[in-house]
Amino acid sequence: MSVAVEFWFDPTCPFTWRTSRWVRELERAGEVTVEWKVMSLGILNEGRDMPESYREGMVRGARFLRALVAARERGGSDAVGELYDALGSHLHEEGEHLADDVLIRSVEEVGLDGAVADAAEDESLDGAVRASHDEAQRRVGTETGSPVTAYDGGPAFFGPVVVPAPTGEDATTLLTAMTSLSKVSAFSELKRSRNPL
Repeated sequence: MSVAVEFWFDPTCPFTWRTSRWVRELERAGEVTVEWKVMSLGILNEGRDMPESYREGMVRGARFLRALVAARERGGSDAVGELYDALGSHLHEEGEHLADDVLIRSVEEVGLDGAVADAAEDESLDGAVRASHDEAQRRVGTETGSPVTAYDGGPAFFGPVVVPAPTGEDATTLLTAMTSLSKVSAFSELKRSRNPL
Protein backbone atom coordinates (compact mmCIF):
# COMPACT_ATOMS: atom_id res chain seq x y z
CA MET A 1 0.00 0.00 0.00
CA SER A 2 1.41 3.39 -0.96
CA VAL A 3 2.11 6.18 1.51
CA ALA A 4 0.22 9.47 1.09
CA VAL A 5 2.84 12.24 1.15
CA GLU A 6 2.03 15.92 1.50
CA PHE A 7 4.91 18.00 0.14
CA TRP A 8 5.11 21.75 0.80
CA PHE A 9 7.79 23.53 -1.18
CA ASP A 10 9.21 26.88 -2.17
CA PRO A 11 10.34 26.47 -5.80
CA THR A 12 13.42 28.65 -5.28
CA CYS A 13 15.09 26.37 -2.70
CA PRO A 14 17.79 24.07 -4.14
CA PHE A 15 17.69 21.71 -1.13
CA THR A 16 13.92 21.32 -1.51
CA TRP A 17 14.45 20.43 -5.16
CA ARG A 18 16.65 17.45 -4.16
CA THR A 19 14.02 16.24 -1.70
CA SER A 20 11.36 16.50 -4.40
CA ARG A 21 13.45 14.25 -6.66
CA TRP A 22 13.45 11.63 -3.89
CA VAL A 23 9.66 11.91 -3.68
CA ARG A 24 9.32 11.59 -7.46
CA GLU A 25 11.53 8.46 -7.38
CA LEU A 26 9.19 6.92 -4.81
CA GLU A 27 6.14 7.95 -6.80
CA ARG A 28 7.49 6.30 -9.97
CA ALA A 29 8.05 3.12 -7.95
CA GLY A 30 4.43 3.19 -6.75
CA GLU A 31 5.48 3.67 -3.12
CA VAL A 32 3.82 7.05 -2.58
CA THR A 33 1.07 9.31 -3.80
CA VAL A 34 1.90 13.01 -3.54
CA GLU A 35 -0.11 16.13 -2.76
CA TRP A 36 2.00 19.10 -3.94
CA LYS A 37 1.52 22.28 -1.89
CA VAL A 38 3.30 25.62 -1.81
CA MET A 39 5.00 27.43 1.02
CA SER A 40 6.96 30.66 0.91
CA LEU A 41 10.44 31.50 2.15
CA GLY A 42 9.46 35.12 1.52
CA ILE A 43 6.62 34.87 4.03
CA LEU A 44 8.86 32.96 6.43
CA ASN A 45 11.42 35.77 6.37
CA GLU A 46 9.04 38.74 6.52
CA GLY A 47 10.42 41.52 8.69
CA ARG A 48 13.93 40.07 8.87
CA ASP A 49 17.13 41.78 7.81
CA MET A 50 18.61 40.13 4.75
CA PRO A 51 20.84 41.01 1.79
CA GLU A 52 19.07 42.90 -1.00
CA SER A 53 19.86 40.13 -3.50
CA TYR A 54 18.08 37.61 -1.26
CA ARG A 55 15.07 39.92 -0.87
CA GLU A 56 14.88 40.36 -4.65
CA GLY A 57 14.84 36.58 -5.07
CA MET A 58 11.87 36.34 -2.71
CA VAL A 59 9.96 38.95 -4.68
CA ARG A 60 10.65 37.02 -7.89
CA GLY A 61 9.80 33.76 -6.14
CA ALA A 62 6.42 35.16 -5.10
CA ARG A 63 5.55 35.47 -8.80
CA PHE A 64 6.30 31.78 -9.32
CA LEU A 65 4.21 30.86 -6.27
CA ARG A 66 1.21 32.71 -7.68
CA ALA A 67 1.54 30.75 -10.92
CA LEU A 68 1.69 27.49 -8.97
CA VAL A 69 -1.53 28.44 -7.16
CA ALA A 70 -3.11 29.17 -10.54
CA ALA A 71 -1.93 25.76 -11.78
CA ARG A 72 -3.71 24.13 -8.82
CA GLU A 73 -6.92 25.98 -9.68
CA ARG A 74 -6.78 24.62 -13.23
CA GLY A 75 -5.39 21.11 -12.76
CA GLY A 76 -5.11 20.24 -9.08
CA SER A 77 -2.07 18.82 -7.35
CA ASP A 78 -0.80 17.04 -10.46
CA ALA A 79 -0.57 20.33 -12.35
CA VAL A 80 1.33 21.87 -9.42
CA GLY A 81 3.79 18.98 -9.39
CA GLU A 82 4.32 19.07 -13.16
CA LEU A 83 4.90 22.83 -13.18
CA TYR A 84 7.32 22.49 -10.25
CA ASP A 85 9.20 19.76 -12.16
CA ALA A 86 9.64 22.11 -15.12
CA LEU A 87 10.54 25.16 -13.02
CA GLY A 88 12.96 23.17 -10.87
CA SER A 89 14.71 21.71 -13.89
CA HIS A 90 15.33 25.20 -15.26
CA LEU A 91 16.32 26.73 -11.92
CA HIS A 92 18.24 23.94 -10.20
CA GLU A 93 19.52 21.72 -12.99
CA GLU A 94 20.17 24.24 -15.76
CA GLY A 95 21.11 27.18 -13.51
CA GLU A 96 18.61 29.63 -14.96
CA HIS A 97 17.30 32.60 -12.99
CA LEU A 98 13.92 33.54 -11.53
CA ALA A 99 12.90 35.26 -14.74
CA ASP A 100 9.47 35.53 -16.31
CA ASP A 101 10.65 33.73 -19.45
CA VAL A 102 11.53 30.69 -17.33
CA LEU A 103 8.01 30.70 -15.94
CA ILE A 104 6.43 31.15 -19.38
CA ARG A 105 8.49 28.34 -20.93
CA SER A 106 7.76 26.02 -17.98
CA VAL A 107 4.01 26.61 -18.27
CA GLU A 108 4.19 25.86 -22.00
CA GLU A 109 6.31 22.73 -21.48
CA VAL A 110 3.71 21.12 -19.23
CA GLY A 111 0.78 22.14 -21.45
CA LEU A 112 -0.92 24.54 -19.06
CA ASP A 113 -2.91 27.54 -20.23
CA GLY A 114 -0.92 30.76 -20.65
CA ALA A 115 -3.15 32.33 -17.99
CA VAL A 116 -1.13 30.34 -15.43
CA ALA A 117 1.99 32.34 -16.32
CA ASP A 118 -0.06 35.56 -16.39
CA ALA A 119 -1.15 34.81 -12.81
CA ALA A 120 2.33 35.86 -11.66
CA GLU A 121 0.94 39.42 -11.72
CA ASP A 122 -2.20 38.57 -9.71
CA GLU A 123 -1.61 39.69 -6.13
CA SER A 124 -5.04 38.34 -5.14
CA LEU A 125 -3.42 34.87 -5.22
CA ASP A 126 -1.07 35.85 -2.38
CA GLY A 127 -3.79 34.91 0.11
CA ALA A 128 -3.84 31.32 -1.16
CA VAL A 129 -0.04 31.16 -0.99
CA ARG A 130 -0.12 32.41 2.60
CA ALA A 131 -2.88 29.96 3.57
CA SER A 132 -0.90 27.00 2.22
CA HIS A 133 2.28 28.29 3.89
CA ASP A 134 0.47 28.73 7.20
CA GLU A 135 -0.93 25.20 6.96
CA ALA A 136 2.62 23.83 6.64
CA GLN A 137 3.79 25.81 9.67
CA ARG A 138 0.79 24.69 11.75
CA ARG A 139 1.38 21.07 10.83
CA VAL A 140 5.04 21.24 11.84
CA GLY A 141 4.14 23.17 14.96
CA THR A 142 7.04 25.60 14.75
CA GLU A 143 8.45 28.05 12.23
CA THR A 144 10.44 26.13 9.68
CA GLY A 145 11.82 26.32 6.15
CA SER A 146 11.31 24.37 2.94
CA PRO A 147 10.47 21.57 2.38
CA VAL A 148 7.81 20.42 4.81
CA THR A 149 6.57 16.86 4.46
CA ALA A 150 3.85 14.76 6.11
CA TYR A 151 3.12 11.05 5.79
CA ASP A 152 -0.32 9.40 5.83
CA GLY A 153 -1.89 12.41 7.50
CA GLY A 154 0.55 12.40 10.40
CA PRO A 155 2.51 15.32 11.84
CA ALA A 156 4.61 17.31 9.42
CA PHE A 157 8.39 17.63 9.47
CA PHE A 158 10.90 20.10 8.14
CA GLY A 159 12.77 18.04 5.55
CA PRO A 160 14.13 15.57 5.01
CA VAL A 161 17.06 17.48 3.53
CA VAL A 162 18.88 15.13 1.16
CA VAL A 163 21.88 15.75 -1.11
CA PRO A 164 21.97 14.00 -3.47
CA ALA A 165 18.43 12.65 -3.76
CA PRO A 166 18.36 9.01 -2.63
CA THR A 167 17.41 6.41 -5.22
CA GLY A 168 16.54 2.71 -5.21
CA GLU A 169 16.81 0.96 -1.86
CA ASP A 170 18.06 4.12 -0.13
CA ALA A 171 14.93 6.00 -1.23
CA THR A 172 12.71 3.30 0.24
CA THR A 173 14.74 3.12 3.46
CA LEU A 174 14.33 6.86 4.00
CA LEU A 175 10.59 6.65 3.35
CA THR A 176 10.29 3.84 5.90
CA ALA A 177 12.21 5.93 8.44
CA MET A 178 10.05 9.02 7.89
CA THR A 179 6.78 7.12 8.10
CA SER A 180 8.00 5.31 11.23
CA LEU A 181 9.04 8.57 12.93
CA SER A 182 5.68 10.15 12.13
CA LYS A 183 3.98 7.45 14.23
CA VAL A 184 6.02 8.19 17.36
CA SER A 185 4.28 11.07 19.14
CA ALA A 186 7.25 11.65 21.44
CA PHE A 187 9.63 12.28 18.53
CA SER A 188 10.30 15.92 17.66
CA GLU A 189 13.75 16.59 16.19
CA LEU A 190 16.85 15.01 14.66
CA LYS A 191 19.62 16.92 12.88
CA ARG A 192 23.18 16.77 11.55
CA SER A 193 25.31 18.87 9.21
CA ARG A 194 24.14 19.14 5.61
CA ASN A 195 25.93 17.68 2.62
CA PRO A 196 26.97 20.41 0.18
CA LEU A 197 24.89 20.97 -2.96
